[in-house]
Amino acid sequence: MPRSNRPRRRPAVPRSAKAAEASREDGDDFDPERVLAGFARLESAPDGDWRVRQVTTRNAAKEYTCPGCSRTIPPGVAHLVVWADDHLFGEAAGIAERRHWHTHCWRTRTFRYR
Repeated sequence: MPRSNRPRRRPAVPRSAKAAEASREDGDDFDPERVLAGFARLESAPDGDWRVRQVTTRNAAKEYTCPGCSRTIPPGVAHLVVWADDHLFGEAAGIAERRHWHTHCWRTRTFRYR
């Protein structure tokens, strides 16, 4: 029988896939570390304190609906992810209710005074 020159090792799994598998094994569907990846700046406005994170064109992979103009944000378009920093039910609830905004819509939004 001829000898095989192919390696018998399993194919390598990328690091991000390993981390995703580890979080699935723990039973956590919600991963705040994935949401907070990148730098989120704090913005104070009359309608509250907001955490704002920039999504680059490279990382924009899904289609979202902007709450400012009700139009879609197609994949490949840079935009902002915004969530309440001072949410009534805590940080996890604020992250769970995050929204994707066009950059222009976020800057020109009207404030709701309480």
